[in-house]
Amino acid sequence: MTRAWYLRRKKDRYYRDAKKEGYRSRAAYKLFQLNEKCNILFGGDVVVDLGAAPGGWSQAARELVGPRGFVLGVDLVHVKPLPFENVCFMKLDIRQADAPTKILAVLPRKADVVLSDASPNISGVWSLDQTLSAELVLCAVKIARNVLRPGGRFAAKIFQGVDTQNVKKELSKLFEYTKITKPPASRKRSAETYLVAKDFIG
Repeated sequence: MTRAWYLRRKKDRYYRDAKKEGYRSRAAYKLFQLNEKCNILFGGDVVVDLGAAPGGWSQAARELVGPRGFVLGVDLVHVKPLPFENVCFMKLDIRQADAPTKILAVLPRKADVVLSDASPNISGVWSLDQTLSAELVLCAVKIARNVLRPGGRFAAKIFQGVDTQNVKKELSKLFEYTKITKPPASRKRSAETYLVAKDFIG
């Protein structure tokens, strides 16, 4: 990383706040803001957090669902455990065909919410990165289709581009309500946006 990148990060209010408040990443604030705007998570919810590393969204989700809820974080890499009995992590490639089955085996019941803040490895070729981002969201949608209870909710990051509306249309087949939104904690210059879907109909 360049010196300019480090200087920008130090000036970033959300980065500083995350350090001060003990969140593993500034992304925690994105989930808090999405939830405030869209009412995605409630006390007692069972949550699946895809692309969980380093754990910022899982921390935020646990705070929102409370001690009666359950959060399962899933990522390709090992994630350091959090000090809560109702939060666990599993190392898993969500692109695998049996990923939904493996996730269901860990949940106490079908999920109320599926989240994904997953990002592809950035190539620097925008059209490719956007396509890979959309493919990750579709993997998350496949998992949601299998692990969500009726009426469940979904939120996922996607890089804005030609595939965004197509992915939203796929979500519209499975949910009564869909929305594209961008929380204030997302950097203005970033192309990331979030798809939110509610009232899963399967």
